[in-house]
Amino acid sequence: MTNPVDGSSAAPRAPAKLRSRSLWKIYGPRPAKALAMALSSTESPASLRRRLESAGNFLALADVSFDVRQGEIFVVMGLSGSGKSTLVRCLSRLVEPTHGEVWLGQENLLLATERRLVDVRRKVMGMVFQSFGLLPRLNALDNVIFPLRMQGMPLSQRLETGREMISLVGLQGRERSMPHELSGGQQQRVGIARSLAVNPELWFLDEPFSALDPLIRRQMQDEFLRLQRLLQKTIVFITHDIQEAFRLADRIAIMREGRIIQIGTPADIMLHPVDAYVASFTEEVSLTKVVTAGSVMEAIPQGWNGDEGAYEIDAAVPIEALLPQSIAGARTFVITREGEGRVGLLNSEVIAKVLANDTIKRGAA
Repeated sequence: MTNPVDGSSAAPRAPAKLRSRSLWKIYGPRPAKALAMALSSTESPASLRRRLESAGNFLALADVSFDVRQGEIFVVMGLSGSGKSTLVRCLSRLVEPTHGEVWLGQENLLLATERRLVDVRRKVMGMVFQSFGLLPRLNALDNVIFPLRMQGMPLSQRLETGREMISLVGLQGRERSMPHELSGGQQQRVGIARSLAVNPELWFLDEPFSALDPLIRRQMQDEFLRLQRLLQKTIVFITHDIQEAFRLADRIAIMREGRIIQIGTPADIMLHPVDAYVASFTEEVSLTKVVTAGSVMEAIPQGWNGDEGAYEIDAAVPIEALLPQSIAGARTFVITREGEGRVGLLNSEVIAKVLANDTIKRGAA
């Protein structure tokens, strides 16, 4: 299967850390037979789903393929029942896929032995779920170091690492607090610290903030972004909240009925939705909050020596943040990217077009 729209031209491509290839998950009495039927089918996805269900099967994932690049936040977004949580469990083999490949670097995890999988989950993967999953009889520090204990790490080293993780998530002074003595946000911070204690190469987060109040959820998103700037993990983040997806993602995969229907940066999906279903998700989202300077910049003309009044702006800055300078008369912004220097130009006319499109979009909604 060819990947859906995978917009990413505005940023350099990093190598793939995780790759899913033609991943299927079918529940039912004879999944292998149902898979053979699905693989040979030329009917529409809706028709195939109905035929499988009539035989007592449920199609949870259908031909899911994508890459997650080193150091990126790859958000999988969809409504309840779209298959996003099944996907993350298949990627970690907490649920066995019916068919496909899951590559972590050069290793196909679907061929790994159970012993190897246990080792990968303990040392390579970090996982955070909606339910905090803290052990109620252990204090915060002991919860954080529990996976290190399972690895057989010496006590002194465990405690040193655990205190570093507690400090990293801002819970200094609460090391001895029991889970019931912590707020929901604090409990989730402990869960995050625990998942980071093993220094995972790959970090799975399945609706980690869904159970939190809106204000605490926003704070946890800020905390998550801060940690990612420090740690640069490769992340698969599951959510049903489009605002959260757009705020956190480098790229987003939108799922519907077990299939990925579009992959792209937040700006790509806002500006070029692949169909009406994807467009409906973005109706309440402002273009100026999602479209970044780097996604609409133009190449620097050959021989350009710089405008005296130009502002230097990071490529990841949203258009919304440029409005004060633009209104005040700034004509040109020089776009920079860490490690690359100046990578493009953005003029006030382009910003005005984004504003106009946002106004039209909101009027249509």
